[in-house]
Amino acid sequence: MTATDASRPGASPAGQAPDPRRWHALALVCVAFFMTVLDVSIVNVALPSIKTSLEVSDSSLQWVLIAYAITFGGFLLLGGRLADLLGRRRIFMAGLALFSAASLACGLAGSIGVLVAARAVQGLGAALVSPATLSIITTTFEEGSERNKALGIWGAMGGSGAAAGVLLGGILTNYVGWEWIFFVNVPVGALVLALTRTVVRESRIEGLKGFDVGGALTATASLALLTYAVSKAPDTGWGTPRTIGQLVASGALMLVFVWIERRVAHPLVPFRIFRVKTVTGANVSGVLLGAVVYGNFFQLTLYVQQVLGYSAIKTGLTFLATAGTVVLVAGVSQALTTRVGPRPVLAAGMVLITGGMLVYAQIPVDGSFVSNLLAGYLLVGVGMAFAFIPMSIAALAGVEAREAGLASGLINTSQQIGGALGVAIVSTVAFTHATNLLKTGASQASAYTSGFALAFWVLAGISAAGVVTALALVRPVETAVEAEAVEASA
Repeated sequence: MTATDASRPGASPAGQAPDPRRWHALALVCVAFFMTVLDVSIVNVALPSIKTSLEVSDSSLQWVLIAYAITFGGFLLLGGRLADLLGRRRIFMAGLALFSAASLACGLAGSIGVLVAARAVQGLGAALVSPATLSIITTTFEEGSERNKALGIWGAMGGSGAAAGVLLGGILTNYVGWEWIFFVNVPVGALVLALTRTVVRESRIEGLKGFDVGGALTATASLALLTYAVSKAPDTGWGTPRTIGQLVASGALMLVFVWIERRVAHPLVPFRIFRVKTVTGANVSGVLLGAVVYGNFFQLTLYVQQVLGYSAIKTGLTFLATAGTVVLVAGVSQALTTRVGPRPVLAAGMVLITGGMLVYAQIPVDGSFVSNLLAGYLLVGVGMAFAFIPMSIAALAGVEAREAGLASGLINTSQQIGGALGVAIVSTVAFTHATNLLKTGASQASAYTSGFALAFWVLAGISAAGVVTALALVRPVETAVEAEAVEASA
């Protein structure tokens, strides 16, 4: 089935009944989305084992993370628009096949060069899968309570995926080897691929003609360069000519992209989508939320392993508190969002996450999980459920079906760019402060603990800014019909 010009996102063409397989389709796309989110964090716990097995330096090892981040963050916007043009199911399947094949190559890699190259391809596959999953949900479910339920499940998978990655990474690395953090994707991806064609219906917009090559090239290059620059900044320094030059080049490419979009007949990103104010607010919130969540998981993993001396599996088990809480609270978040709208729920989620960061900011050198960390894990878990789900609903509210892939690509890009920024910022703050303390004669444990604590204070400030953003920018949800009226009057 090919979607044509539906008046509302998720509306069935020509008055057809809702797809009877829509909940099965949701299950499939959520599993695929969970894998892509999982792979952002699952590698962190396995890095020491990869370093020993492949005999690589720390400077080379970080490329296992950076290569994935660059292609994932850089190609998300393009992947979302390709789904609108070429078919959401088609792009979803192509991305999943690429992701699964690259995962196999990662597990079989015998050198750091092969592993990094395969990780880059894996990130490209994820950049096709992630926005496609969200646009499939948008065009499969009617706008309203049913779609909110679907997005609640999708949000729970995404919110818990980052935390579950640390847990699963610890278990697999400890018992069967680091290669299996990649091998596990292969059978899951193959199963989802085998079922997708019969369960997920195809949808694309026939009226979309032409392809904005210039916009695609400049946007992708700008986002990829930005991701690279902020990922390397903690090592090269934020004030070095290299980092400044890369950031300036990224900004210049983005200005060229905006210039192109305002002049081409069929732009990659029609700027009219930002007239739906709640979409703009959701994307700004996405940057801040991504920064806090990914920065938080990065810091916690280092603290419990380097200061408290936890093993890979014990580190993973601690994150079960957050991942489980997200899943348990997701239904409450979705119901509240449907009842009162995304703004108050999103703001409440950011308040809870801010509270979690303040708990972590008090960490001692000789901390324990129950006394010093558990309250933070639970606050962050509830906060993530209360933040991710209303943010996802707001990012798609009022968006026409023809721009579902675009809106999906935008919100995914916002979160990934925010995540890269968050990790870079906390790395710089924590290790700069720790290095300064080490020069004064402080012990390594106390210096690192103080650095991590300061970084958590910074994350608390970013999260507090997210509260203000949610209240100031996220508006009551517009339906697609209302958004069309706004566009017509503009």
